[in-house]
Amino acid sequence: MKIAIYGSKRQGEHLGRIVRMLASLHNNGVEVVMHTKLYRYLRSEVPGTLAVSLVTEESPVGADVAISLGGDGTFLRTARWVGSLQIPIAGVNTGHLGYLTSFNIDELPRLVDDLLSDNYTTESRTLLEVSHDCDEPLLYPYALNEVAVLKSETASMITCEVAVSGSTPARYQADGLILSTPTGSTGYNLSVGGPIIQPTAGVWVISPIAAHSLTMRPLVVGDNNVLTIKTSGRTKSFLLSLDGNSIQLPVGVEITVKRAPFNTLVVQKNGHRFIDTLRNKLLWGV
Repeated sequence: MKIAIYGSKRQGEHLGRIVRMLASLHNNGVEVVMHTKLYRYLRSEVPGTLAVSLVTEESPVGADVAISLGGDGTFLRTARWVGSLQIPIAGVNTGHLGYLTSFNIDELPRLVDDLLSDNYTTESRTLLEVSHDCDEPLLYPYALNEVAVLKSETASMITCEVAVSGSTPARYQADGLILSTPTGSTGYNLSVGGPIIQPTAGVWVISPIAAHSLTMRPLVVGDNNVLTIKTSGRTKSFLLSLDGNSIQLPVGVEITVKRAPFNTLVVQKNGHRFIDTLRNKLLWGV
């Protein structure tokens, strides 16, 4: 078995648990592939030899499972590291909320046992694929949470003309626009009044940010649509953000968003239910 491990560099109080996990995997004959960034951090903090077979920044080809050590941001970076390889990702929360993660840091021994015994399930999560008609390259054109079009200056609104498979529902005048996946519905989308969506649902949410009109409300559309967004406004540029990674583009660029040709697989405990996550992590109904 081969397990890939990605993590943030804020693991100070958890170093002992991580080292014990690596030793347990090694003792069970598991080949461990670790991202260079995490390996260098651990080597600077932990004396002795780490039970790691391969250190790389490249996608962990051939891994059976990937472990993400950190919070939601780390999970998103792990998904980017895995890319289109369809490697299930087990999120271990060492941050704050950790909504995307399925295990707490105290559950590392259980996670190892579950992975070795194949005692887990996976959920398939859709991603957004983004392209545009100008020369500015996108380093990674996929988003697991959301794509956001944002004004680049504080003074002026931005106008976004959105077409859903060729039909234009509205011209949004706002501080920006969020196109969210079900996975990202509890993030930026929720903070602007968008709905919570079950993560496996085949839909997207279009949510304006601080809309100028009271008639502008979040809209749920099927993820089989192709969306185009064209911006206009008084400023010369705007920000295009994919899962928080932003680039500046000139106003007038047309953005195309469609469903990515691959999904991200998320490891869940057997018996996991979406509603339990809402209650335990968002205090739903409490």
